[in-house]
Amino acid sequence: MFKESDIKEFGFLNLEVDKDLDLPKEIQKLCEEKNAVILAHYYQTGNIQDIAHFIGDSLALAQEASRTTADIILFSGVHFMGETAKILCPAKKVLIPDMKAGCSLADSCPPAKFKKFREEHPDHTVISYINCSADIKALTDIICTSTNALQIVESLPKDEKIIFAPDRNLGNYIKSKTGREMLIWDGACHVHEEFSLERILDLKKENPEAKIIAHPECQKPILLVSEFIGSTAALLKFVQNDDANSYIVATESGILHQMVKKCPQKTFIPAPPKDSTCGCNDCNFMKLNTMEKIYNALKFESPEIIMDETIRKKAETPIRRMLEISEKLGL
Repeated sequence: MFKESDIKEFGFLNLEVDKDLDLPKEIQKLCEEKNAVILAHYYQTGNIQDIAHFIGDSLALAQEASRTTADIILFSGVHFMGETAKILCPAKKVLIPDMKAGCSLADSCPPAKFKKFREEHPDHTVISYINCSADIKALTDIICTSTNALQIVESLPKDEKIIFAPDRNLGNYIKSKTGREMLIWDGACHVHEEFSLERILDLKKENPEAKIIAHPECQKPILLVSEFIGSTAALLKFVQNDDANSYIVATESGILHQMVKKCPQKTFIPAPPKDSTCGCNDCNFMKLNTMEKIYNALKFESPEIIMDETIRKKAETPIRRMLEISEKLGL
Protein backbone atom coordinates (compact mmCIF):
# COMPACT_ATOMS: atom_id res chain seq x y z
CA MET A 1 0.00 0.00 0.00
CA PHE A 2 1.22 3.47 -0.76
CA LYS A 3 2.82 5.63 1.91
CA GLU A 4 3.37 9.38 1.83
CA SER A 5 6.77 8.72 3.40
CA ASP A 6 7.82 7.07 0.13
CA ILE A 7 7.48 10.40 -1.66
CA LYS A 8 9.57 12.23 0.91
CA GLU A 9 12.29 9.60 0.76
CA PHE A 10 12.30 8.61 -2.91
CA GLY A 11 10.37 11.38 -4.67
CA PHE A 12 7.87 8.86 -6.03
CA LEU A 13 5.70 5.96 -4.92
CA ASN A 14 8.25 3.20 -4.44
CA LEU A 15 5.77 0.41 -5.16
CA GLU A 16 6.47 -2.71 -7.15
CA VAL A 17 4.47 -3.03 -10.36
CA ASP A 18 3.41 -6.43 -11.66
CA LYS A 19 5.80 -7.25 -14.51
CA ASP A 20 3.01 -9.03 -16.40
CA LEU A 21 0.91 -5.86 -16.63
CA ASP A 22 0.42 -4.31 -20.05
CA LEU A 23 1.42 -0.87 -18.81
CA PRO A 24 0.33 1.20 -21.84
CA LYS A 25 -3.09 -0.48 -21.71
CA GLU A 26 -3.44 -0.13 -17.92
CA ILE A 27 -2.35 3.51 -17.99
CA GLN A 28 -4.89 4.28 -20.69
CA LYS A 29 -7.57 2.52 -18.66
CA LEU A 30 -6.76 4.60 -15.59
CA CYS A 31 -6.89 7.78 -17.67
CA GLU A 32 -10.34 6.89 -18.94
CA GLU A 33 -11.63 5.97 -15.48
CA LYS A 34 -10.31 9.14 -13.84
CA ASN A 35 -10.72 11.59 -16.76
CA ALA A 36 -6.97 12.13 -16.71
CA VAL A 37 -4.70 13.47 -19.43
CA ILE A 38 -0.98 12.77 -19.82
CA LEU A 39 1.10 15.71 -21.00
CA ALA A 40 4.69 14.83 -21.90
CA HIS A 41 7.71 16.86 -22.92
CA TYR A 42 9.74 15.99 -26.00
CA TYR A 43 12.65 15.04 -23.74
CA GLN A 44 10.83 12.09 -22.20
CA THR A 45 11.77 8.55 -23.24
CA GLY A 46 10.13 7.23 -26.39
CA ASN A 47 7.78 4.83 -24.61
CA ILE A 48 6.37 7.67 -22.49
CA GLN A 49 5.95 9.90 -25.53
CA ASP A 50 4.03 7.09 -27.22
CA ILE A 51 1.42 6.81 -24.44
CA ALA A 52 0.99 10.55 -23.86
CA HIS A 53 -2.19 12.30 -24.97
CA PHE A 54 -0.19 15.39 -25.86
CA ILE A 55 3.53 15.90 -26.55
CA GLY A 56 5.13 19.29 -26.86
CA ASP A 57 7.68 21.86 -25.82
CA SER A 58 7.14 24.24 -22.92
CA LEU A 59 4.91 26.70 -24.79
CA ALA A 60 2.66 24.05 -26.32
CA LEU A 61 2.40 22.20 -23.00
CA ALA A 62 1.42 25.38 -21.15
CA GLN A 63 -1.18 26.14 -23.80
CA GLU A 64 -2.58 22.60 -23.61
CA ALA A 65 -2.70 22.64 -19.80
CA SER A 66 -4.63 25.92 -19.88
CA ARG A 67 -7.41 24.48 -22.06
CA THR A 68 -7.72 20.83 -21.04
CA THR A 69 -11.08 19.61 -19.74
CA ALA A 70 -9.52 16.71 -17.83
CA ASP A 71 -9.97 16.46 -14.06
CA ILE A 72 -6.42 15.18 -13.56
CA ILE A 73 -3.25 16.27 -15.36
CA LEU A 74 -0.35 13.81 -15.22
CA PHE A 75 2.67 15.86 -16.24
CA SER A 76 5.56 13.74 -17.46
CA GLY A 77 8.37 16.24 -17.52
CA VAL A 78 10.17 18.04 -14.72
CA HIS A 79 8.91 19.75 -11.57
CA PHE A 80 8.59 23.32 -12.87
CA MET A 81 6.37 22.01 -15.70
CA GLY A 82 4.01 20.41 -13.21
CA GLU A 83 4.00 23.69 -11.28
CA THR A 84 3.10 25.59 -14.46
CA ALA A 85 0.14 23.30 -15.05
CA LYS A 86 -1.05 23.82 -11.45
CA ILE A 87 -0.62 27.58 -11.75
CA LEU A 88 -2.88 27.59 -14.81
CA CYS A 89 -5.34 24.97 -13.49
CA PRO A 90 -5.72 25.46 -9.74
CA ALA A 91 -8.96 23.45 -9.56
CA LYS A 92 -7.40 20.40 -11.21
CA LYS A 93 -5.29 17.72 -9.59
CA VAL A 94 -1.80 17.85 -11.09
CA LEU A 95 0.38 14.77 -10.70
CA ILE A 96 4.06 14.28 -11.48
CA PRO A 97 5.66 10.81 -11.64
CA ASP A 98 8.76 11.78 -9.65
CA MET A 99 9.05 14.85 -7.44
CA LYS A 100 12.84 14.71 -7.73
CA ALA A 101 12.66 15.35 -11.48
CA GLY A 102 14.06 18.85 -11.11
CA CYS A 103 15.92 21.20 -13.44
CA SER A 104 19.49 22.48 -13.24
CA LEU A 105 18.47 25.71 -14.98
CA ALA A 106 15.67 26.38 -12.49
CA ASP A 107 18.07 25.59 -9.63
CA SER A 108 20.57 28.15 -10.97
CA CYS A 109 18.20 30.97 -10.02
CA PRO A 110 17.59 31.00 -6.24
CA PRO A 111 14.49 33.11 -5.41
CA ALA A 112 16.07 35.15 -2.59
CA LYS A 113 19.05 36.17 -4.73
CA PHE A 114 16.86 36.93 -7.72
CA LYS A 115 14.48 39.03 -5.62
CA LYS A 116 17.42 41.13 -4.44
CA PHE A 117 18.72 41.43 -8.02
CA ARG A 118 15.33 42.64 -9.18
CA GLU A 119 15.08 45.15 -6.35
CA GLU A 120 18.46 46.58 -7.40
CA HIS A 121 17.00 47.33 -10.87
CA PRO A 122 13.44 48.57 -10.23
CA ASP A 123 13.21 50.31 -13.63
CA HIS A 124 13.61 47.02 -15.55
CA THR A 125 10.89 44.75 -16.91
CA VAL A 126 11.54 41.14 -15.92
CA ILE A 127 11.19 38.46 -18.59
CA SER A 128 11.79 34.96 -17.26
CA TYR A 129 12.20 31.81 -19.27
CA ILE A 130 9.51 29.30 -18.27
CA ASN A 131 12.26 26.92 -17.05
CA CYS A 132 12.17 28.41 -13.56
CA SER A 133 10.42 27.82 -10.26
CA ALA A 134 7.01 29.20 -9.30
CA ASP A 135 8.79 31.56 -6.89
CA ILE A 136 10.75 33.09 -9.78
CA LYS A 137 7.62 33.31 -11.93
CA ALA A 138 5.99 35.21 -9.08
CA LEU A 139 8.81 37.80 -9.32
CA THR A 140 8.40 38.14 -13.09
CA ASP A 141 6.49 40.49 -15.41
CA ILE A 142 6.29 38.22 -18.46
CA ILE A 143 7.18 34.55 -18.92
CA CYS A 144 8.62 33.35 -22.21
CA THR A 145 9.69 30.08 -23.80
CA SER A 146 12.40 29.41 -26.35
CA THR A 147 9.63 29.38 -28.98
CA ASN A 148 8.44 32.92 -28.24
CA ALA A 149 11.31 34.63 -26.39
CA LEU A 150 12.32 36.74 -29.40
CA GLN A 151 8.76 37.88 -30.03
CA ILE A 152 8.09 38.57 -26.34
CA VAL A 153 11.16 40.82 -26.12
CA GLU A 154 10.28 42.59 -29.37
CA SER A 155 6.70 43.19 -28.16
CA LEU A 156 8.07 45.67 -25.62
CA PRO A 157 9.01 49.29 -26.48
CA LYS A 158 12.52 49.54 -27.92
CA ASP A 159 13.77 51.72 -25.06
CA GLU A 160 12.47 49.41 -22.32
CA LYS A 161 15.12 48.05 -19.98
CA ILE A 162 14.89 44.30 -19.53
CA ILE A 163 16.08 41.71 -17.04
CA PHE A 164 16.22 38.29 -18.65
CA ALA A 165 16.38 35.19 -16.46
CA PRO A 166 17.49 32.55 -15.79
CA ASP A 167 19.30 31.24 -18.91
CA ARG A 168 22.37 33.24 -19.94
CA ASN A 169 22.77 31.46 -23.29
CA LEU A 170 19.19 32.03 -24.42
CA GLY A 171 19.29 35.57 -23.03
CA ASN A 172 22.50 36.48 -24.84
CA TYR A 173 21.19 34.91 -28.06
CA ILE A 174 18.00 37.02 -27.87
CA LYS A 175 20.04 40.11 -26.97
CA SER A 176 22.24 39.58 -30.05
CA LYS A 177 19.18 39.19 -32.29
CA THR A 178 17.29 42.22 -30.97
CA GLY A 179 20.02 44.62 -29.86
CA ARG A 180 17.93 45.39 -26.77
CA GLU A 181 19.31 46.62 -23.45
CA MET A 182 19.17 43.49 -21.31
CA LEU A 183 20.62 42.41 -17.98
CA ILE A 184 21.16 38.65 -18.16
CA TRP A 185 20.94 36.39 -15.11
CA ASP A 186 23.90 33.99 -14.97
CA GLY A 187 22.10 30.62 -15.10
CA ALA A 188 22.31 27.68 -17.48
CA CYS A 189 21.00 24.23 -18.36
CA HIS A 190 23.59 21.53 -17.67
CA VAL A 191 22.54 19.54 -20.75
CA HIS A 192 22.92 22.39 -23.23
CA GLU A 193 26.15 23.58 -21.60
CA GLU A 194 27.78 20.16 -22.01
CA PHE A 195 27.88 19.85 -25.79
CA SER A 196 31.39 19.49 -27.17
CA LEU A 197 32.20 21.82 -30.06
CA GLU A 198 35.24 19.68 -30.96
CA ARG A 199 33.24 16.46 -31.11
CA ILE A 200 30.42 18.13 -33.06
CA LEU A 201 32.93 19.40 -35.65
CA ASP A 202 34.44 15.90 -35.84
CA LEU A 203 30.95 14.55 -36.54
CA LYS A 204 30.51 17.18 -39.24
CA LYS A 205 33.76 16.05 -40.91
CA GLU A 206 32.53 12.46 -40.84
CA ASN A 207 29.10 13.52 -42.10
CA PRO A 208 29.68 16.61 -44.26
CA GLU A 209 26.17 16.47 -45.69
CA ALA A 210 24.59 16.68 -42.21
CA LYS A 211 23.25 20.03 -41.04
CA ILE A 212 24.06 21.12 -37.49
CA ILE A 213 20.90 22.32 -35.73
CA ALA A 214 20.84 23.62 -32.17
CA HIS A 215 18.67 24.87 -29.33
CA PRO A 216 19.40 28.49 -28.27
CA GLU A 217 20.20 27.29 -24.73
CA CYS A 218 23.49 26.00 -26.19
CA GLN A 219 26.68 27.99 -25.72
CA LYS A 220 27.64 30.57 -28.35
CA PRO A 221 30.37 28.51 -30.10
CA ILE A 222 27.79 25.77 -30.80
CA LEU A 223 25.31 28.33 -32.13
CA LEU A 224 27.95 29.89 -34.38
CA VAL A 225 28.53 26.62 -36.25
CA SER A 226 24.83 25.76 -36.45
CA GLU A 227 22.86 26.05 -39.66
CA PHE A 228 19.57 26.40 -37.85
CA ILE A 229 18.79 27.57 -34.29
CA GLY A 230 15.39 27.11 -32.73
CA SER A 231 13.24 25.83 -29.90
CA THR A 232 12.60 22.11 -29.55
CA ALA A 233 9.37 22.43 -31.52
CA ALA A 234 11.09 24.61 -34.14
CA LEU A 235 13.87 22.03 -34.58
CA LEU A 236 11.25 19.32 -35.16
CA LYS A 237 9.38 21.46 -37.66
CA PHE A 238 12.62 22.39 -39.45
CA VAL A 239 13.71 18.80 -40.13
CA GLN A 240 10.25 18.01 -41.50
CA ASN A 241 10.32 20.91 -43.97
CA ASP A 242 14.03 21.04 -44.83
CA ASP A 243 15.43 19.21 -47.86
CA ALA A 244 18.55 17.77 -46.17
CA ASN A 245 18.66 14.07 -45.33
CA SER A 246 20.77 14.11 -42.17
CA TYR A 247 21.20 16.31 -39.12
CA ILE A 248 23.48 16.68 -36.10
CA VAL A 249 21.05 17.65 -33.35
CA ALA A 250 22.34 19.75 -30.44
CA THR A 251 19.63 19.47 -27.84
CA GLU A 252 18.40 16.81 -25.41
CA SER A 253 18.25 13.49 -27.26
CA GLY A 254 14.59 12.76 -26.44
CA ILE A 255 13.48 14.87 -29.42
CA LEU A 256 15.09 12.37 -31.80
CA HIS A 257 12.22 9.96 -31.10
CA GLN A 258 9.74 12.36 -32.69
CA MET A 259 12.15 13.31 -35.48
CA VAL A 260 12.52 9.66 -36.48
CA LYS A 261 8.74 9.13 -36.29
CA LYS A 262 8.04 12.18 -38.45
CA CYS A 263 10.93 11.63 -40.89
CA PRO A 264 11.83 7.90 -40.92
CA GLN A 265 13.76 8.31 -44.16
CA LYS A 266 16.19 10.82 -42.61
CA THR A 267 19.22 10.34 -40.34
CA PHE A 268 19.49 12.09 -36.96
CA ILE A 269 22.78 12.16 -35.08
CA PRO A 270 22.73 13.30 -31.44
CA ALA A 271 25.38 15.91 -30.68
CA PRO A 272 27.79 14.47 -28.09
CA PRO A 273 28.67 15.94 -24.68
CA LYS A 274 32.21 16.83 -23.60
CA ASP A 275 32.98 14.25 -20.94
CA SER A 276 31.22 11.06 -21.90
CA THR A 277 31.79 7.99 -24.02
CA CYS A 278 28.06 8.06 -24.79
CA GLY A 279 27.12 9.58 -28.14
CA CYS A 280 24.09 11.41 -26.81
CA ASN A 281 23.33 14.04 -24.19
CA ASP A 282 20.43 13.21 -21.87
CA CYS A 283 18.79 15.17 -19.07
CA ASN A 284 19.02 12.90 -16.05
CA PHE A 285 16.07 14.70 -14.45
CA MET A 286 13.81 14.12 -17.46
CA LYS A 287 14.78 10.46 -17.54
CA LEU A 288 13.73 9.88 -13.91
CA ASN A 289 10.16 9.41 -15.12
CA THR A 290 9.22 5.84 -16.04
CA MET A 291 6.14 3.95 -17.13
CA GLU A 292 5.95 2.29 -13.71
CA LYS A 293 6.00 5.65 -11.92
CA ILE A 294 3.31 7.01 -14.23
CA TYR A 295 1.13 3.96 -13.55
CA ASN A 296 1.48 4.30 -9.77
CA ALA A 297 0.96 8.06 -9.87
CA LEU A 298 -2.32 7.64 -11.75
CA LYS A 299 -3.47 4.67 -9.66
CA PHE A 300 -2.90 6.35 -6.29
CA GLU A 301 -3.16 9.99 -7.51
CA SER A 302 0.19 10.88 -5.99
CA PRO A 303 2.69 12.62 -5.96
CA GLU A 304 0.57 15.74 -6.36
CA ILE A 305 1.74 19.29 -6.99
CA ILE A 306 0.57 21.43 -4.05
CA MET A 307 1.19 25.15 -4.18
CA ASP A 308 0.82 28.18 -1.95
CA GLU A 309 -2.13 30.15 -3.35
CA THR A 310 -0.42 33.53 -2.96
CA ILE A 311 2.56 32.37 -5.02
CA ARG A 312 0.28 30.68 -7.54
CA LYS A 313 -1.72 33.84 -8.19
CA LYS A 314 1.41 35.98 -8.56
CA ALA A 315 2.97 33.41 -10.92
CA GLU A 316 -0.18 33.13 -13.02
CA THR A 317 -0.14 36.76 -14.16
CA PRO A 318 3.14 36.63 -16.18
CA ILE A 319 2.20 33.25 -17.70
CA ARG A 320 -1.19 34.55 -18.81
CA ARG A 321 0.54 37.60 -20.26
CA MET A 322 2.81 35.29 -22.28
CA LEU A 323 -0.15 33.25 -23.52
CA GLU A 324 -2.01 36.40 -24.56
CA ILE A 325 0.98 37.78 -26.49
CA SER A 326 1.57 34.38 -28.12
CA GLU A 327 -2.07 34.17 -29.20
CA LYS A 328 -1.98 37.66 -30.71
CA LEU A 329 1.18 36.75 -32.62
CA GLY A 330 -0.24 33.41 -33.77
CA LEU A 331 2.42 31.36 -31.96
